[in-house]
Amino acid sequence: MINENSTKAEVLEAVQQDGRELQYASKELRADRDVVMEAVKQDGYALEYASHELKNDRDVVMAAVKQWGGALQDASNELRGDKEVVMEAVRANSFALEFASEELRNDKEVVLAAVGYNGNLLRSGRALKYASEELRNDIDVVRAALSKSWTAVNYASRQIQRNIIQDWLGIKEVKND
Repeated sequence: MINENSTKAEVLEAVQQDGRELQYASKELRADRDVVMEAVKQDGYALEYASHELKNDRDVVMAAVKQWGGALQDASNELRGDKEVVMEAVRANSFALEFASEELRNDKEVVLAAVGYNGNLLRSGRALKYASEELRNDIDVVRAALSKSWTAVNYASRQIQRNIIQDWLGIKEVKND
């Protein structure tokens, strides 16, 4: 196990085995690009322990989200708004959409990539929860989410939910009480 007195060589060896070992490294080594890059390549979660500056380093963040999409939560606000970074994150983990900028949670291409994620099918459709209200009211987006998980209906807009129920029951019009 490493500690704040460990050398760069010792820390590099440790993070190549377990990226989360970065948390025990000195502040100086958590700001070392080479060390952090090795850590996030092994475990994207290690981005949490990187310096503020490296959480804004596009290459470091991209390596982290490729390994674990949820690493987007530790990226800088600027990179949470970078479409290429967010697309990579949602491809790795559909729920990374939660950490994307508001603008990208309203980007149809990004949301479709998230709800169409081909990993754990029960999870991906539920990523609709993090889409903008506008896209939760977009029938194409909702259909894509529903094709992966029927539980996604819980995150569709009320209007879309009503339409689905009407179609399912064969009702032409529902009167509001």
